[in-house]
Amino acid sequence: MKMICLGDSITRGVSFTGGRLRIMKENYPNLLQQQFVQTGKEQIEIINKGVFNDNSDLLIKRIEKDVIQERPEIALLNIGGNDCDFNWGKVAEEPDSTHEPTVPIERYLNNVSQLIDTLKNADITPIVLTLPPLDPVRYYKNIASRFGTSISHWINTVGGIEHWHSSYNRSLNMLLDQMDSIKRIDVRSYLKKAGDLASLISDDGIHLTKKGYKVMSDSIFAELSLMMQKVESYQN
Repeated sequence: MKMICLGDSITRGVSFTGGRLRIMKENYPNLLQQQFVQTGKEQIEIINKGVFNDNSDLLIKRIEKDVIQERPEIALLNIGGNDCDFNWGKVAEEPDSTHEPTVPIERYLNNVSQLIDTLKNADITPIVLTLPPLDPVRYYKNIASRFGTSISHWINTVGGIEHWHSSYNRSLNMLLDQMDSIKRIDVRSYLKKAGDLASLISDDGIHLTKKGYKVMSDSIFAELSLMMQKVESYQN
């Protein structure tokens, strides 16, 4: 069985340590592969198709090459963190103006629906992951250090960083609620329940730490194992 992990820098395994971004070997697809091997399921192949700075617009453009042509049985989809981001340079220059996110929420939801349909039409089972949480304080400090504190006024007008990020996740869950046959794994809740987010989210406030990626992998492995057990039980 082939399983593709599709998404942005969270899927790729990016973390922010020592003032710079780096790719972790302990990303969730690698950890997930190790867990399947350790439990005697070596036949399951995990492929990491995470791309830094990716969003749902860009994902639609590469899904044919990166997923459909690979012919996996399952695709894990985790996208949205960059969709709800902003051009912070523009925000800093014009803090009193209206600014659109990279991918407005309605287009984001339409894109997710299109991605799901594309996978299903190719006989690939889509499993959607919710958005990992962010640390709003450290995220603000990170972008303010790069673009200046003038962005704080505008951020307050949209309800704060965490509110905006959460609105995409809530809307994603509402979309999935309308799709009875689409499976999801709520990695956001797993991470929030796992302990202090300061140890799970890296210094930029959005990418995960080694420990955070382990929690993410553990949650996905647990949920996938349950799904597979149900399928095996049904077949028997």
